[in-house]
Amino acid sequence: MIRRALVATALAATALVALPVGPAQARACPLGYACKSTYYSDSSYTQVVGVFGATCDGSAYSWGVKTVHQDYVETPCE
Repeated sequence: MIRRALVATALAATALVALPVGPAQARACPLGYACKSTYYSDSSYTQVVGVFGATCDGSAYSWGVKTVHQDYVETPCE
């Protein structure tokens, strides 16, 4: 019985580790801030391929694609 539980736990842990990594998700922008996530084509962070942002009035904007190469900036609203 204990052996089955250990095997099941090991299989579950292996499945979680083996999941493929998808594109980075944008963070939730906190109240009182304007936020911008800029996505790049690769780890050199030179070619922008997408942007997601939220303004101080709460409206959102986006274009392009999301990748794992991301830069995130929060700016306090005045």
